[in-house]
Amino acid sequence: MSKRHPIIAVTGSSGAGTTTTGQVFGRLFASEGLVAAMVSGDSFHRYTREQMARLAAKGQFGERNHFALAANHIDKLEALFYDYGHTGNGQCRHYVHDDDQALIQAGHKPGTFTPWAQLPANTDLLFYEGLHGGVVSDIYNTSQYVDLLIGVVPIVNLEWIQKIHRDTFKRGYSQDAVVKTIINRMDDYVHDIVPQFSHTHVNFQRIPLVDTSNPFVARDVPTEEESMVVIRFRDPSEVDFPYLLQMIAGSSVSRRDTLVIPGPKLSLAMDLILRPMVLHLMAQKPFA
Repeated sequence: MSKRHPIIAVTGSSGAGTTTTGQVFGRLFASEGLVAAMVSGDSFHRYTREQMARLAAKGQFGERNHFALAANHIDKLEALFYDYGHTGNGQCRHYVHDDDQALIQAGHKPGTFTPWAQLPANTDLLFYEGLHGGVVSDIYNTSQYVDLLIGVVPIVNLEWIQKIHRDTFKRGYSQDAVVKTIINRMDDYVHDIVPQFSHTHVNFQRIPLVDTSNPFVARDVPTEEESMVVIRFRDPSEVDFPYLLQMIAGSSVSRRDTLVIPGPKLSLAMDLILRPMVLHLMAQKPFA
């Protein structure tokens, strides 16, 4: 059976900018009249919040360490990608976040999952946003089913600053606890997350222009205005660099495959770069 239904995946760790990417794609799909099956990587976590806490108490995985492949249903994610690519449907569920009022009112407890169920019928494409959209390991290969794979990642010190600020100010954890989590996650981050960015079609990496040499004493998170974004393309021959340089003020080319833009221009750059890619995918559908 040949593959007929496009899959777009955004892979990157929490706080990397995947939320901005999701918003860009949401506007893009709406303006182009495309109906996407929206899938979150959280849906494929293996454990509920309470189960993860018990594992952390036993020294397994580390608190909230969803980076680890073993802490996720990568087999089910791979099956979803395969099924959707060939049939336009597949099995998924939802992780219930604290602010998911509709799911909570429907009787689902925060930190748990809804039952597995079929995706909505008659969608144009699947859009995945999470940690493992481009995993390639001895056992799994989700990357092979993805038609457009996008990496969104800050440099590691910036990622740590963002995590420390989020978990201390918004979630009430001590800094020592957050630093311990970062350390516990490191092996999985290095072996399971980072390699995915070598399989992407395009990467967006935010680079701060202020001192982040000691992320554990940083008092605030560098803003977009204090950052640049490095954009690397797998196949630069397909990119119209002169057009992008003209459309994105303050942009430059640092290598033949790399565009550098001011941080506040990220949404604009994503739209200019990704919209043609999405439309090309849709034009390639056998029944388009």
